[in-house]
Amino acid sequence: MLDVLGLDPDDERVYRALLGRPNSTAPLLGDELVVPHAHVATALSRLVGWGLVTRSADDRFTAAPPAMALGALISERRDGLRMAEHALVAFAEEHRAAMTGSSINDLIEVVTGADAIRHRFLQVQQAARTQVRSFITAPFVALPPDENTAEPVALGRGVQFRAVLDRAVLAEPGIVDDAIDSLGRGVQLRVADELPMKLVLADADLGLVPLAVTPDGEPGAVLLHRSGLLDALDALFETVWRTAHPLALSATGAKAETTVEVGAQGPTELDRRILGLLLAGLTDLTAAAQLGLSARTLHRRLRHLMDMAGVRSRMQLGAHAVRHGWVEPH
Repeated sequence: MLDVLGLDPDDERVYRALLGRPNSTAPLLGDELVVPHAHVATALSRLVGWGLVTRSADDRFTAAPPAMALGALISERRDGLRMAEHALVAFAEEHRAAMTGSSINDLIEVVTGADAIRHRFLQVQQAARTQVRSFITAPFVALPPDENTAEPVALGRGVQFRAVLDRAVLAEPGIVDDAIDSLGRGVQLRVADELPMKLVLADADLGLVPLAVTPDGEPGAVLLHRSGLLDALDALFETVWRTAHPLALSATGAKAETTVEVGAQGPTELDRRILGLLLAGLTDLTAAAQLGLSARTLHRRLRHLMDMAGVRSRMQLGAHAVRHGWVEPH
């Protein structure tokens, strides 16, 4: 748990042991933890150096109060990270200035192979300071959405994520659950009828565009630095985003087949999911499969919603749902 502060497992175990056994010697700790005495001695030396443990004249060790010792260490690491962020901004500006007037080879990097593309995809998100924008299409060659470990980390440091999904992606197994997880973390998702390409943009500085598979069967991609071409992709994303349909799916509500009690005053969370998927353009069968329902149950839910709304067609139901806040408006 304390590895983020630079402590290894032995350091943490020894510190935890000392919290309950002040004035202990290294041999006593080694016997208690069943750890070689040399390892305990090394850990104690590091802990003393960090100010997490004090050492008496007779070689007895006591853990410093966690709130004081660990708090100071955390503040030190936080200050170090803040300085690193400032350095990153400076380096990025230097790099941007150096790129001005550079040759095409300096502005475009060809990446070949699924592993290399996956690495670059994660790096692009890690480099973002304010926002990451992406077009998501199937199939997922380098990295499925549920394996994108860079997204939650970037969100945690305040980076905004916006993504447009190709409508066909919503038919992929498990994609609705992945979308719900992303929405719950603050990612904004929209759906387009058809996207021209896969794409990920980090701020206005970097872009990754997958290419067709090479003749030898390996996937390829192009990493773009700031340039006129990157500006065009930036404009393309914003144009598609404005015309795409917002995807609104609740993170609550069971996926089991269920019915609404007589007298219910509004749609259930399951109803909202059904409406959200159908308004995003999924077929009845695909929406039912994604929600774990039978087609018969989905149709029964829709009939109930139409009765509740007092309408006679799905088009009228969709308009009523948007007008009354059952789903997010376009």
